Amino acid sequence: MTTYYSEEHEWLTVEGDVATIGITQHAADQLGDIVFIELKEEGDSFAQGDDLGVIESVKAASEVYAPVDGEVVEANETLADNPGSLNEQPEADAWIYKIKLSNPSQLEELMDLAGYKDFIG
Repeated sequence: MTTYYSEEHEWLTVEGDVATIGITQHAADQLGDIVFIELKEEGDSFAQGDDLGVIESVKAASEVYAPVDGEVVEANETLADNPGSLNEQPEADAWIYKIKLSNPSQLEELMDLAGYKDFIG
């Protein structure tokens, strides 16, 4: 299992051809108290850079962008009832999507943890 990070503050953990996507702790901290999340549906396809939904907090609204091409195989529906869990565990139980990767070579464009820490540092 390998974890990658995007410049838009998403993380991906990859197992085989499926990636779990969420927002980083840094993104959650910047947003503040999250009150709503808009989710795509299972079967929705998207390209790298596409809008995957909106996260709204008491301070701002922010889009979630697709770090790679793929198709939603599962959306974390528990976030609809408890969007605040994105503040509590953004890099664990509060993942947003599981996707089937369409172009795994795009992972090479993303950062590892050390690169991401340098990016936000």
